[in-house]
Amino acid sequence: MTVGQVAAATGVAASAVRFYEAHGLIAGRRTHGNQRRFDADAPCRVRMIRVCQRVGLSVAEIRDLLTTLPTSGRAEVSDWADLGERIEREVHERIRDLRDALADLTSGTMLCELPGVADTPTRVSA
Repeated sequence: MTVGQVAAATGVAASAVRFYEAHGLIAGRRTHGNQRRFDADAPCRVRMIRVCQRVGLSVAEIRDLLTTLPTSGRAEVSDWADLGERIEREVHERIRDLRDALADLTSGTMLCELPGVADTPTRVSA
């Protein structure tokens, strides 16, 4: 598939497809004429990337999640199901963290006086 075909199939701009490739989220190859080509599962990968972005995952977190998919050939239904479950767990964890933050904000305690509030890095659960 060409960049334009992947973009049309997923509803993203061609520049987004190139961005995803540049950041290792999807893999393309070059033809003898130096044109990019993507495997048939590239649109599915792009759709999954868009879901991950909507829930606030960083490019690095998305790349880590996508490492569970085969790098060559088509991913199986079970591969996509496993990835979906990992993303779902991450979404639930983020919702829990947001609820905890909201509880802190509405507790009536000055934020600087809340015990154990630290800027901890977000991680993608395995």
